[in-house]
Formats: sequence, C-alpha cells, structure tokens
Amino acid sequence: MVSPHFWIDAVHDLDIARSVPTRPLTEVARTLGLGDEDLEFYGRSMAKVRLDLLDRPATREPAKYIVVTAVTPTPLGEGKTVHTVGLSMALNKIGKRTCCVIRQPSMGPVFGIKGGAAGGGYSQVVPPEDFNLHLTGDFHAVTAANNLLAAFADTSLLLDNPHDLDAEAITWRRVIDMNDRCLRQVQVGLGGDKNGVPRMTGFDITAASEIMAVLGLSKSLRDLRERLGRLVVGLDKSGNAVTAEKLGAAGAMAAILKEAIKPTLMQTLEGTPALVHTGPFANIAHGNSSIIADYVAMRSADYVITEAGFGADMGAEKFFNIKCRVSDLRPDAALLVATIRALKTHSGRFKIVAGKPLPEELVREDLDALREGSVNLEKQIENVRLHGVPVVVAINTFPTDTPAEIELVREIAMKAGASAAHVSTVFADGGAGGEELAHALVNAAEEPSTFRFLYPLDASLEEKIEALATKVYGAKDVEYSEEAKARLKQFARLGYDKMPICMAKTQYSLSHDPKLKGRPSGFTLPIKDLRASVGAGFVYPLAGSVMTMPGLGRKPNGMNIDLDERGEIVGLM
Repeated sequence: MVSPHFWIDAVHDLDIARSVPTRPLTEVARTLGLGDEDLEFYGRSMAKVRLDLLDRPATREPAKYIVVTAVTPTPLGEGKTVHTVGLSMALNKIGKRTCCVIRQPSMGPVFGIKGGAAGGGYSQVVPPEDFNLHLTGDFHAVTAANNLLAAFADTSLLLDNPHDLDAEAITWRRVIDMNDRCLRQVQVGLGGDKNGVPRMTGFDITAASEIMAVLGLSKSLRDLRERLGRLVVGLDKSGNAVTAEKLGAAGAMAAILKEAIKPTLMQTLEGTPALVHTGPFANIAHGNSSIIADYVAMRSADYVITEAGFGADMGAEKFFNIKCRVSDLRPDAALLVATIRALKTHSGRFKIVAGKPLPEELVREDLDALREGSVNLEKQIENVRLHGVPVVVAINTFPTDTPAEIELVREIAMKAGASAAHVSTVFADGGAGGEELAHALVNAAEEPSTFRFLYPLDASLEEKIEALATKVYGAKDVEYSEEAKARLKQFARLGYDKMPICMAKTQYSLSHDPKLKGRPSGFTLPIKDLRASVGAGFVYPLAGSVMTMPGLGRKPNGMNIDLDERGEIVGLM
C-alpha cells in the first residue's frame, strides 16, 4: 500500500527538514560510542571526527557492511541516497544500531540541474543547507591542494625547468567546485615571459580531481601523504613520470588536507548518525565515500549503510574491486534500488529528459514495457552476485505504479537471484517505510560470505578490462585505438599495469553508448585511451567521452536559491 502522503514534491524537502526537531549532536555521537573528546564541532549541526580514535583497541565486533546501489539510472535518479538514509533509519527502528555513510555533494550540481543530494522527503540528512553548501570546507581544501600542485608544475616549467617537464605532456589540470563550461579549455601563461610558459590546459570540477579520489581511498594521514607524493603531473622529455614529490609540493598539499581527511558527523531526520565524507565521481573515479568514514562507522555500529554512485556496473563494481581491495573490508549484503518508471525507460520505448514532464504513456500501466526493461534489473542483480554478495531489491514506488507492475518487478527480481524484494516508501514515511527491507537486509547479511574480486591484480590491464567488458557490461569483446595500445605499453613500462581498473564510461547504459538501454549484448567496447591515477592507485580506460566540467542550463537550480527576510536559505532542492 502506497502511503497517502507519498506524493511529496522535492521542492518541499527543505520545509520537511526544518519541520522536524533534531537531536543534540552530542547525543547522536553517543549512539556510536563517541564522546566530546572525539569530536571537533563546526557549529551545532556538524562535527569532525578525530582520527586518533582509530588507534584505540576496538571494543566490539565489526558492523555488518551493506552497500546501496541501483539499476542503470535515468536522468531523474532512482533514489539511492534516499535509501541509504532511509534504510539506516529503518534498521534503527527494528533495533539495530546503524550509521549511514555518504558522499558530500559538489556545489556544481546543487546550483545546476540536480539540486541538493541530502536525500529527500522524510529520508534526509539534516540540515540540508549545511550538507549541500560548503559543509566543513573539505571540497575547498581539495580545490586548494589541487591548484597548488598545478602552480608548482607551471612554476617549475618556467623557472629553469629542473625536472625537464614536457609542456605538452603535463596532464594535471586545475579544478573549481562549480559548473562552468567556459573553463573546460583554457590557455595559461599569456601576457609575457613573467606569466609562465604558454600552454593549453583546462579546469575540471573539484569532484573529478584525483585528490578527491585519493582522499576517499586513504586509510590514514600517513597514507594520504604518501599517495599525494605519487600524484603524476606529467612526463619529462624522456617519458618518465614527474610527481608531486619531485616537485616538492606533496608536503604542503598534505598540510592543506589535514582537516579534510576527517569525516563529518551529521544526523538523519530521525536522529540516526550519518558520516559525510569525500565526493569522487563514479566515472573517472571510484564514486564512493571514504574508507576512513567506513572505519569509524564499522567499529561503532551494528550495521553500516554506504552508498555507491550510479548503477551496479559503475559505483558498486568499483566499490567491490577498488575500495574493498584497499580497505580490506568485506561487504555482507547489497541493496539494489529500482523504480518502475526507470525499468520501463530501459525498454527503449520512452524518453526521459531531466527538467521536463514525464511522458504520459510512461505513467500508465504497461506490463510489456516493464518486462522488456527489467532485463536491466536482472543484469544488475547478476553484477552484484558476480562478487558473491547477496542482494535485496528495493522497489522505490510512485503513486502511478500499479499493484500488477509492482508484483511483476518482485517476481523478476526473485527469479534473477535476489534474496528478497520489497516495496519501499522511505521517501514518504521515513524509517517506517523500509522496515520490511531492513529485516530482509539483516537476513541477507547473515548468509555465508562468499565475497570475491572480479579479477586478480597481477592480471594484465587487457585481461582486467576484458573481464569488466564481458562479465559486467555484456560486451562480446574489446577494441583498442592505436593511442590506447601505445598507452598500455607505456603503463606496463612505468609499472602501472598491476593496478585495478576504474572504467570511465557513461552511467546511462551498461555499455559505452547511452542510447543502448536495457541489457545490451554483442557490442564491442571501444577503449579510446587510458589514464593513470597513480596516487589514487588505479588506471582508468576511456570508453567514450566523459564530462569532467559540467555546464549550467538555461534555468539552473541556482536561480531558485535565495535568502528570505529572516536570512534563511530558500529554494534549495
């Protein structure tokens, strides 16, 4: 039964958040066994968690570890963050001490087309104004550290070039946490000899900085410092890597990030602890919150709910094969979120455009379209099960979904190998709308663990790429451009070939082509080029174009945001 108050417009999320009294943050912290000495407060609603608590002996068994993923997303989003928050609250309702761990949002999408990323309805992290705007300044610290390294590189190039940097082989770009398409391609060093060596470069959005990925994968401050030293800014004229350590920038970068490595404690609308930390993209990076935040939560809670970006072929696959490989944590279960409108879209019969009304035929009962599009659900369940992890399906319902459609999705999910599949109304009902799912996740997490990686690290880059292409995406083979073939040889020479793979491809299809909906097969995955994120510790092949600096639309969400007469933020979705 769909809750009568389910139809809550996203523009009212801020009103909902302000209508519910929050618990004192010290009280929220105590549910995780954290005292005032473990926290560094930023006002009344946020606090950094001190890392020295990780040096103390653990006093309890590690928590059960659950990752939230989804079917291949549509431009409307399928509700992963809502369920990361909502299921943590639901588990608390059934007596399981739970903490959710989520990424910090970039301000680019906040002011662009997406709006905020604190969840929605009655499953939010609060206050959403703090969550979506600046938080404790971590994104700005990443921006500063990234751009300091860029300044060091350009200065070294200009002043005697002691490392013999090749100006045309500098790959390190500047970043800013804003959607600004005019910065995608820029020429620096103009205006005379004193202003630097002229060269073409550009800006990425801060979430795309390798430093963001490094921050998310670092296990300690020492580990962070070492990874920063391994960052590659480009090549010298002999083809050897020039690193941040060689340039002498790594120490200062670590100093800038000293506070940013600490996760931020907040709370949900129902007072469940929420750790917010890092925000790497899920296409050119791993798309997950930080290992350190997981470490803090794992030693303090019974259950830890963490979110992986985009569909199970993207963020969850990288969670399994990159993040878990580094952290040595093993997931006990996965929650896979699906909406009926997304599955219908994957039939290829309908087109969804963000910001425009849904096609009328999409919201009518159509079991044939739903059955056709549910091949995507089947494949994403398979992708989780490939890693030996039990999966529970959350059917994120809308008022236009019919009982027959809901039952069909449930049947398909169970036949595809899901441990359970239940309707979710956490958006409208908070934790109470996810109690069936919570019980199912508890049962799934008790199943014997058979977690496994998709490939061994000592396999060649080509073997790892082929495993991803054929086993996860459904391709029949892989095709490399001449540039990619040259890069494979170069990376083997430089010793990068033993790293895991972080595939850069579209999030809107299991394949490289966003137009291929459902469960494409028989296609060839084209690898145009490869890049190495040596500090983060992975290689990312480019299977198509990946946007690393978004732009604003004609009517961006930022046009709705303002201050009212009391000085409170309004219009933040």
